[in-house]
Amino acid sequence: MADFDKLVVSFLVDEVVGGFFISVPPGHVACVYDRGRGVLNRVLSPGLHLKIPFWQVAKLFNAQILEYTIRESLDLKDKEVLGDEPILTTTKDNQSVSVEGSILFRIDKQNAPELWENIGDNFVSKVIRPYSRSRISNIFTQFNSENLIQSRGEIEKLLKNELTKLFEDKGLNVEGVLLSRLKMLQTKEKEQVIFQAPVPQQ
Repeated sequence: MADFDKLVVSFLVDEVVGGFFISVPPGHVACVYDRGRGVLNRVLSPGLHLKIPFWQVAKLFNAQILEYTIRESLDLKDKEVLGDEPILTTTKDNQSVSVEGSILFRIDKQNAPELWENIGDNFVSKVIRPYSRSRISNIFTQFNSENLIQSRGEIEKLLKNELTKLFEDKGLNVEGVLLSRLKMLQTKEKEQVIFQAPVPQQ
């Protein structure tokens, strides 16, 4: 299984099954749904916890930092895949740009019950993908194409601040936004890469 697939599998919210116990591994938290009271407003930390069989159901959430990758050739058949295709936007001077990069985020542990109750399991397709597309498209309209390389750090900071405002009340924390590749789209025959981060050595 590819590393990216492993990341996606580890990210998906899994139901904890079996008897009286909830086993929460390191780097995760669990929330409990009670058939009488709904989602309980408490978060279970790593360790072994008790639950009422059949009456209570638990969900595990990966609380580690996760990477949402925006890049070419990403398969979006699974709507909850941790990533997106390059985002097409326009600069202040009306130049078309293709944007690739990464958004680093994690679940806010204390707000995990609210996330589960209000948004459910599909918060990539409901929150991360549409909000990141919107903010990235908006931020690039504030910069001229000739200044994009020099403004990379400022753009990353603005994106982090904008996404933090949008995500924090949804139970998600943004750790950082990293641009990896910007490409001018003049014509289909003529494209110009104006910035590309070095590929890490294996």
